[in-house]
Amino acid sequence: MPAFGGAFQPAPYKPSFRKFANPAPLGLCAFALTTFVLSLINAQTRGVQIPAVVVGCAYAYGGFIQLLAGMWEMAVGNTFGATALSSYGGFWISWAIIQTNGFGLVAAYGGDKADLNYAVGFFLAGWFIFTFMCLLCTFKSTLAFFALFLCLDITFLLLTIAHFQLGPDGHVHVGLSKAAGIMGLITAFFAWWNALAGMLETSNSFFMVPVMHFPWSEKVKNEKAARD
Repeated sequence: MPAFGGAFQPAPYKPSFRKFANPAPLGLCAFALTTFVLSLINAQTRGVQIPAVVVGCAYAYGGFIQLLAGMWEMAVGNTFGATALSSYGGFWISWAIIQTNGFGLVAAYGGDKADLNYAVGFFLAGWFIFTFMCLLCTFKSTLAFFALFLCLDITFLLLTIAHFQLGPDGHVHVGLSKAAGIMGLITAFFAWWNALAGMLETSNSFFMVPVMHFPWSEKVKNEKAARD
């Protein structure tokens, strides 16, 4: 089958012989919703700046549920999907742990906001690198799948820079953080778009959403060869 973001497959693949449903839309939706809420707060929508409400979502939906989806991707033989979904599930759980006072991670910095934000910047920089690795795997897939990882990588880059370009009071750069929030909202949209593409079937919908295969993708090349 051709590369398809709805199945979290960046390359042509064979459907699994196991009788499992497609776990990719679940993982994509978990990622999208958690990213959507945090990005609204990063963008300071309605003046909201405290991300405490996201912690529960990061633990349960973006974290645990997405991690489960990643494990199911492993069961159906999708290495990329297993690696990406499980890793981002781990990202959300890690982020939630940082935000949870009971773990004492923030308190360990003794009120030094600059040290704390630099350390978080290192954390985010690692995720920027990992996401870039994932992005490299989507060049021969679809525009919708590529756009998801491109926007996510830009989001991580902006957040990383925001944590290194601190204000006089040691807080993250407001403008860059807001820009990351806007880019995160776009990322969430593309995640939901790919999830919807994976859920829609002729048996449950009157329409399909376009995913737009690249002209150099295997699907388009095979279709062109068949016409010739």
